[in-house]
Amino acid sequence: MTPTGPDSAHAFPRQRASLEVLRAEAREELETVVHERLLGGEDPWEFMEQLPTVDELVVYLLRAEAIVANGEQRASSAREYRVLRQIALQHPDLTKTVWRMLGEHGWQPQPTPTNGRL
Repeated sequence: MTPTGPDSAHAFPRQRASLEVLRAEAREELETVVHERLLGGEDPWEFMEQLPTVDELVVYLLRAEAIVANGEQRASSAREYRVLRQIALQHPDLTKTVWRMLGEHGWQPQPTPTNGRL
């Protein structure tokens, strides 16, 4: 049975077509952001390096979908690590981006004590 109603969109994460489609959506979003900032009079030399890359935006999108699928609960560093690792496994072309983002955001798993030792 498939859920219906206003909450049905959050019941299951939507299925994505391909990495190419995700990248096209991200590219379009970034182009829109750049256009809006240029229209607002901002200097592209000042803001272009602040924007995420297309692949970073794709990873953020997939991460957001995983958060929604998890009841919109923010995750611990260990969960963030698992979610991003899963993204890298599902989309091997994003692996370098995922690992860089893991390091930049501090989403590395923390060692857990075992028998009193780390």
